[in-house]
Amino acid sequence: MTQSILGLYFEEFEVGSEIRHSLSKTIFESDNNFFSLMTMNHHPVHTNMDYAEKNQHGRILVVGTLVFSLAVGITVPDISGKAIANLGYEEVKHLNPVFVNDTIYVRTRVLEKRESKSKGDRGIVYVESIAYNQEGVDVLSFRRHVLVKKKNL
Repeated sequence: MTQSILGLYFEEFEVGSEIRHSLSKTIFESDNNFFSLMTMNHHPVHTNMDYAEKNQHGRILVVGTLVFSLAVGITVPDISGKAIANLGYEEVKHLNPVFVNDTIYVRTRVLEKRESKSKGDRGIVYVESIAYNQEGVDVLSFRRHVLVKKKNL
């Protein structure tokens, strides 16, 4: 049996390359309800079917930060599995609504990478991830800088 490899080392990231992450997640009503309760987001558009039906989309919307959290998690095996730290997230954009029973997929493009200025055993990778649904519609995007270990150091 071959050991699972979690993440890439700094040297393995190629600027301009795109990773289509193999994980995906269908968001169930229970996921949305639990996340709403856990994060104290009690807006009725996320938790009240009657209210949601009478508003813009006509159905319950999934909490945006749940979609963001899932998208980050889906990228972990490829992007941050060998990370020392996520240094920062930026430009988080909610591009389209997400509904209960939508399935989320993610693709990531490597934008830049550079050696660490202070420590030779690591580097910083800058990526943009885009989450999309089962119909191929982009629903969320974000960028982040990830501090990643170098190989064999």
